[in-house]
Amino acid sequence: MPLSMIAGLAVSLSFAQAAPVIEVHSDPHCGCCSDWVSHLEEAGFEVDHHRHDGVRTIKIEHGVTPELASCHTALVEGYVIEGHVPAADIQRLLEERPAIAGLAVPGMPHGSPGMETGRVDDYAVLGFTHDARPPAIFSEYLQP
Repeated sequence: MPLSMIAGLAVSLSFAQAAPVIEVHSDPHCGCCSDWVSHLEEAGFEVDHHRHDGVRTIKIEHGVTPELASCHTALVEGYVIEGHVPAADIQRLLEERPAIAGLAVPGMPHGSPGMETGRVDDYAVLGFTHDARPPAIFSEYLQP
């Protein structure tokens, strides 16, 4: 087996063995939030899902502005994850460790994880900070 394959396998196994715990806060009546949680679990994350009516307070406490807001807020290893961010982007965030507060998918775009409705919209995952810098595109999901 080539060395590069062994190294890649080791990284994949280490992620699976030390699955980061994501603390998710969502409204108790939101079905798409549970679907997003399933998406994270399928990607190897351990999820601690809190369903409560205080999600807005969590957003405010962690600097999620109305422009970035979606239906659920998650916390993982010091980062804030807002909305339907794909698991692959969270994995990349945790591997690269950029100097940002977190990632957000504002709103609830169709076709994003947890929002598989048959319709698929273009959307961007934004990296955001808690200072005056505007959010920047972390990744984009564009339809052909």
